[in-house]
Amino acid sequence: MSTVIDGRADTGVFTTMPSIPCTEECILREGNTNCGGCGMSIALTMLSRALAEVGDTCSLAIPACCGAVTAGAFPTTSYGVPTVMTTFASAAAVASGMAAIRDLNEERGQVVCWAGDGGTYDIGLATVSAAAERNDDILYICYDNEIYGNTGGQRSSATPPGARTSTTPSGKREAKKDIVAIMAAHGIPYAATLSIAHPMDFRRKLLTAFQTKGMKFLLIHSPCPTGWKSEPGDSVELVRLAVRSGLFPLYEVFDGRRYRVNAKPDWADPTEYFRRQRRFREDELDLPATRRVCRERYEWLAHMAEAFPA
Repeated sequence: MSTVIDGRADTGVFTTMPSIPCTEECILREGNTNCGGCGMSIALTMLSRALAEVGDTCSLAIPACCGAVTAGAFPTTSYGVPTVMTTFASAAAVASGMAAIRDLNEERGQVVCWAGDGGTYDIGLATVSAAAERNDDILYICYDNEIYGNTGGQRSSATPPGARTSTTPSGKREAKKDIVAIMAAHGIPYAATLSIAHPMDFRRKLLTAFQTKGMKFLLIHSPCPTGWKSEPGDSVELVRLAVRSGLFPLYEVFDGRRYRVNAKPDWADPTEYFRRQRRFREDELDLPATRRVCRERYEWLAHMAEAFPA
């Protein structure tokens, strides 16, 4: 936030510092601690580019996650915009407060929650839901790497079935939580899925979110070579395969009622997607069931887009 106390502590005078303009390199600068092939790094760069394109800026609220350690050790930081590190559960609540102060001060800029799946699907879900119920004017972005990547690679409710993690060494049994459906059920103005392998679609959805008043929720499929046990150079191709095979559909939901599907899968064989990640054992995967679930989900989304078009 940009309202700060003047250095003259005895006067109690408040001044307002100008917003920090965003450039392509502004949000995530050199010297960050992210791993090679990190989807979050690519997504932060895309966010910087989109903000710079429209001449906007932002402040970040980040809970405990990989994004919190990206900045590096105090007193240096790789973030080029005002950033608040929050407790695991409170990022959305803190962002709501930041947005309220922004509006009271008649300041410009997006207030962005930047959170992983652990702080979104699980530990932070209560405050995310509360912000959605109030329709607070924040942009909540979840970079979903499908694990608790910063604390040892434990399973989250975003972890797909069959994935081996430090707490599911034999593979997760439960299905992945449908967080976008949960957010859409709140009737928020805008919810969408994004892939770093589809940069133009990614950009358009960011621009749509910037222009939308109220709560916006974006879900990014974010490859994590460390947790996925994949090669860093495979990251973009992996999430491209996820879209092609129907594992990660690209779509938008407006006001919780109107749907738009953004990419039709070509039903590529998902075997290659799983094979490139050592967190899966091919002999333990039910590939026919996976293909069936993907097709059923896409057919449902296509039906909703036809019956309730955006």
